[in-house]
Amino acid sequence: MHRLSRRSVNSLFNNGAHRRRAVAVAAVSVYSLHVNQTVADVRWKPGRMIPTWNRWYESSSSNFQTNIFDPVHKYEYQAEVSRLMDLIANSIYSNKEVFLRELISNASDALDKLRLLSVTEPQLLEGGPELDIRIQTDQDNGIITLTDSGIGMTHDELVDSLGTIVADTGTAKFLEAFKDSKDAGQFGGVGFYSAFLVADKVVVSTKSPKSDKQYVWEGEAYNSRSYIIREETDPDKFIPRGTSIKLHLKRDDKGFANPDIIQRLIKKHSQVVSFPIYTWQEKGYTKEVEVDDDQAEVDVEIKKKTKKKIVEKYWDWELITNEIQPIWLRNPKEVTRAEYNELYKKAFNDYLEPLASSHFTTEEDVEFSSILYVPAIIPMEEEEIVDDIKTKNIRLYVKHVFISSDFDTELFPGYLSFVKGVVDSNDLPLNVSREIFQDSPIVRIMRKRLVHKAFDMILLLSKGENREDYEKFWDNFGKHLKLGCIEDHENHYRLAPLLRFFSSHSSKMISLDEYVENMKPDQKDIYYVAVDNVESAMVNPVMERLCDKDLQVLFLVDDPIDEFAVRELKWYKGKNFVDISKEDFILGDNKNEEKEKEMKQEFEQFCIWMKKILGDKVDDVQVSNRLTVSPCVIVSG
Repeated sequence: MHRLSRRSVNSLFNNGAHRRRAVAVAAVSVYSLHVNQTVADVRWKPGRMIPTWNRWYESSSSNFQTNIFDPVHKYEYQAEVSRLMDLIANSIYSNKEVFLRELISNASDALDKLRLLSVTEPQLLEGGPELDIRIQTDQDNGIITLTDSGIGMTHDELVDSLGTIVADTGTAKFLEAFKDSKDAGQFGGVGFYSAFLVADKVVVSTKSPKSDKQYVWEGEAYNSRSYIIREETDPDKFIPRGTSIKLHLKRDDKGFANPDIIQRLIKKHSQVVSFPIYTWQEKGYTKEVEVDDDQAEVDVEIKKKTKKKIVEKYWDWELITNEIQPIWLRNPKEVTRAEYNELYKKAFNDYLEPLASSHFTTEEDVEFSSILYVPAIIPMEEEEIVDDIKTKNIRLYVKHVFISSDFDTELFPGYLSFVKGVVDSNDLPLNVSREIFQDSPIVRIMRKRLVHKAFDMILLLSKGENREDYEKFWDNFGKHLKLGCIEDHENHYRLAPLLRFFSSHSSKMISLDEYVENMKPDQKDIYYVAVDNVESAMVNPVMERLCDKDLQVLFLVDDPIDEFAVRELKWYKGKNFVDISKEDFILGDNKNEEKEKEMKQEFEQFCIWMKKILGDKVDDVQVSNRLTVSPCVIVSG
């Protein structure tokens, strides 16, 4: 037997190919070499295998000579991806068919990105195929292969994109890379990993036009810790440009490898994709052939020939007709509510229908079309209202080409970040960047009009026949509008009619318009008080005199944002907001002014004595006319 030393191992990987082959062959029949990511970490295992980078091959000189020098590198998934892979592999998911929609969406993004980059780098398209998506199935072996001719990925992009999740991938990284004149990856978010809903193993083969090498990524559903990347060396598997994803389906999901099912899913989920989608379909044509006539006489030397029609079967690519014109470019009068809802669910991956939508086109100073939506509920990750949060709720198109979903903060203020929609501009350049967005007067005009249209949409919802719809909206997004009152003084007159408050006169929340409508003829102000809840408000001593006079009071129960919002508003329709819990609150009833002065004088010494008793616990003790039953009340300065 012969054992290779550590020095020999280093020599095996560091010296010329002819020396490595000669040294290693001597060890093939007895030992196998396993290398974990680095040459330094080498350990020997007995067996009948030969060494490659993190992969084992059966011992044979042919395998050794063709495969040992193909670098296969093993990588660890990001922790978040490992958790996601575990969830996907071990959970029962009822709607597995979404995997195809997600992969087609990723392919479309890759094609969009190539088209966008080609504006400044036209050589990227040279010598490559047409921009399209092709899906081929192998029913016998349970395999689906989806190929796009998009931007593809380099080795580094594979590592960066398919081993990490949302924060480090996707459109945000693409635009950042584009700004710095670098390339960018194809995948991002959870979309790609949805392949493991139906596949035990996924093989991604990708070729970037900026690289002369093609790389292969391999991952398995039940190995949530690591994946491998290797260079493709088989000429039969070379692709000119783009990415090919091969799904080895799980036993229970092999039914998806049916061409008819693939076509149905594409028509169901991906009709708005702006690139041709082809599927590999069995076809047939009828032809006439000559066959022997079995009825002919036996003694006839030459048998009679008859013609018979048969169906000749063959396989070929079939184009699935996509929706030619996006619905936001159509006349709103021609679009049905069902079509709006279908677009919303597909574009934003939501299973609930939106509460409201607004479809409009502007053709004055700037030209753009848009459809905006109000979601039915707020996503958990958007419950915290944070400035500059990236929600990816606005999909930006330029000249009908998808650009990014990462410009939402430039098109809407943070407090309207819940609004979703598509915006298609004819005035912005295709190679739009963040700098262009920040400095562009076109974007400023677009933002102003989008915000106004969003307010109009919400106002229309608030005035709808179904009051419950707006109550649902307020429960989810009321805080956003209150934050708008604090941040956006310019739009106070648009925000104020949308606010809702509990009050002393209604069991349901009311608007400021409803409050003003029910004011007493001689009432000059809008009264409010901040409380913990409605029940405690009704027994608060500061309410006694106002209840006695049947004056309505608004209850601010979402402290402190309610108070800040009302203070910033200051007034509504000429009526000032007045806090009845303040020390300087005056009800405005001057009929008993003289009597009040007499009472203050009469109880002056009592107030001084009470202040001494209470000491630093209070700032002052005064006689008040706001009480009818309670002996005293505590008010703020």
